Amino acid sequence: MRYAIVIEEAGDNYSAYVPDLPGCIATGASVAETEREIAAAIRFHLDGLAEDGIAAPEPIARASFVEV
Repeated sequence: MRYAIVIEEAGDNYSAYVPDLPGCIATGASVAETEREIAAAIRFHLDGLAEDGIAAPEPIARASFVEV
């Protein structure tokens, strides 16, 4: 599955979350590290859901940019 993520600057580091997976978050010192960490967090989150017998939610969030 392919989930949308949001990465934000957080002072001296970056943080990320997954809109379709509430509570699934990660941080890193760089954008690249944060992307790796959130990918690991997503796998961990989905493994936990599977262990509890809960189906992984279908990704529905979309990201885009708009010019203003």
